Amino acid sequence: MPQLIKNRALADDRWTLVREPDAALPAGPAIVPLATWKVQRKALLARGDVGVWLAPADDPADLADDVARIPLVAVDFPQFADGRGYSTARLLRQRHGFGGELRAIGDVQRDQLAYLSQCGFDAFAIRDGKDARDALEGLHDFSDGYQLTEGRLPWFRRRAHAAAVGGSHAVVE
Repeated sequence: MPQLIKNRALADDRWTLVREPDAALPAGPAIVPLATWKVQRKALLARGDVGVWLAPADDPADLADDVARIPLVAVDFPQFADGRGYSTARLLRQRHGFGGELRAIGDVQRDQLAYLSQCGFDAFAIRDGKDARDALEGLHDFSDGYQLTEGRLPWFRRRAHAAAVGGSHAVVE
């Protein structure tokens, strides 16, 4: 069984990624393209074990009505340099309230993991040929940052909050 990084640990991947919109679906958990989801939505929701993957040009708003019922959304990174998936993740988490597993797939490498997790990804299917155990360390490459992310306030807001609450220069994490 292939391995992935999920919730900051190595895990077996029990999901089958279906790349072609007209391909037959496996019996177990499957991740289907958005085009398949749109055509077979009712039947796939009834199954309960089907996730959706979004290509860089796909609009996450197409899933807005279903985010509470989809267990997994995967965002495809066809090339390391294609950053549109970062915005897709933020939109899914913040605007559309997706609370399920958000997985990065495609050309996902260690150098991206810290930034992907800041956008809301909690699972990563590492690119073929790369070691998932080594990539896992990429989540610890940076101890902090200045940007507002899914899991952190930026430094200036932490300092302002600390000053307003206690009048000191203590930093609130």
